[in-house]
Amino acid sequence: MNWGAKIVVGMVTFMLFIIVMVCYMFYVHGRDALIEDDYYEQGINYDDEFNATKQMLNADAEPEINISAQQIIIKLKDSASYNLNLKRASNITDDKTRNGFTVGSSNLILIQRNDLPKGLWFLKLQWKVKGKEFMFKKNITLQ
Repeated sequence: MNWGAKIVVGMVTFMLFIIVMVCYMFYVHGRDALIEDDYYEQGINYDDEFNATKQMLNADAEPEINISAQQIIIKLKDSASYNLNLKRASNITDDKTRNGFTVGSSNLILIQRNDLPKGLWFLKLQWKVKGKEFMFKKNITLQ
């Protein structure tokens, strides 16, 4: 094989590499959790999130989080309706959203771990008590 053929083979190999990388990026694009679909709306509503977090700190209503092998137990100060988002940075298809009311007189939120893979999770809990909105964010690691 002469040097001209080697150059052509090298160029074709490089072009195939670029095409494979472009196809891979399009495939992965919809599954990453680095950018929210509604990040402009979240930016506009940042004041509401800030006020809800400030309300939680002022009322000394930070939830207690206990992670066991079977479930995640979140204990709130008062009975409340809640919206819980669990997001996984590595794969957006693992994200979970739960809505509901606290359970029992201990005001618990119970999440079963059987469908939650191990790793880093972003927990965002919003709840409402007597017309006041509260919000709590924390990174948790499931072992």
